Amino acid sequence: MANYTVVERKYFITEKIDETPEVLILGMKPEDGKPNAFDPGMFMMVSGLDKQTGEKHVGRALSIASDPSSINIEFFVIKNPTHGDHIGRSHFMDVEINDPFMLKGPNGQFKFDPNKDSKVLFIAGGTGLAPFMSMLRHMKLVNAPTDTIMLYSVKFPTEIIRKDELNAFGQHLKLKTVVTVTRPAEGDNWTGQTGHVDSAMIQKHAPDFADRMCYICGPLPFVKAVKDALAALNVPQQRISADVWG
Repeated sequence: MANYTVVERKYFITEKIDETPEVLILGMKPEDGKPNAFDPGMFMMVSGLDKQTGEKHVGRALSIASDPSSINIEFFVIKNPTHGDHIGRSHFMDVEINDPFMLKGPNGQFKFDPNKDSKVLFIAGGTGLAPFMSMLRHMKLVNAPTDTIMLYSVKFPTEIIRKDELNAFGQHLKLKTVVTVTRPAEGDNWTGQTGHVDSAMIQKHAPDFADRMCYICGPLPFVKAVKDALAALNVPQQRISADVWG
């Protein structure tokens, strides 16, 4: 994995997808038409620009969901955050196609190299799926043989991001994906795994967890709970890599 120089460049909104009741997908293209080099798992500081004054708004860290080879960059955004300094309606809800943004990066030590890890366990919570989408898209592109198990936690079945693409990965990668719903309700027709990710769930779906490098991404309480679950299974700290938002 390379060490990248952090640069700031102008991008424009190309896509605004109402993906789930709680999540937007935003696509952005660079003004100069050049890709931004990064390793799967890294993030960008994303700042809007005032359309009248050009003034740059306060930046927000967003994990990159796109593959490093892509010229455009994709992000998953919570519509109405209830954590950290972003409680309330997200300003991303009001963006329009061709709106300008400044992206600064790449940033972060949460990186994945399929040539380094032959067996991995990905554990994602909500929009914490974003860096794993980048990793999986990269693995598909390079035809990586990595043995991958992914536990993906969502509140409701309707909150599965990029559902069709996730299902398709199973046809191209050595990947087992388990979605767990933490707030199942009558009438949602969910027949899969339910409950929060804990030691028992990890043992059930990844019985060879001790042989895997573990990657975690999601909100702080989620990451802490998963770290505690792995610690209870005596997974050493050096086999755990985590990224936190909120």
